[in-house]
Amino acid sequence: MDIRVEYELGHAGEPEPALVWFGSRALRVHAILDRWYGGGRRWWKLQTDDGPYVLRRDDGSGEWELAAVPRT
Repeated sequence: MDIRVEYELGHAGEPEPALVWFGSRALRVHAILDRWYGGGRRWWKLQTDDGPYVLRRDDGSGEWELAAVPRT
């Protein structure tokens, strides 16, 4: 699945996901619930129009992946 992410500057001046595109479908990010780093990758747990998603970005290539779809 093609994932694209549009950014806004976050609290530390770092780019933070604001809009996530899954193919031609766009989901607005309402909140960043968590973020973490490690092994050359960054993860964001996001609250979107469609519920929570966890996205992962490879720091080297800049490629985005859907890491998880947590549902309660």
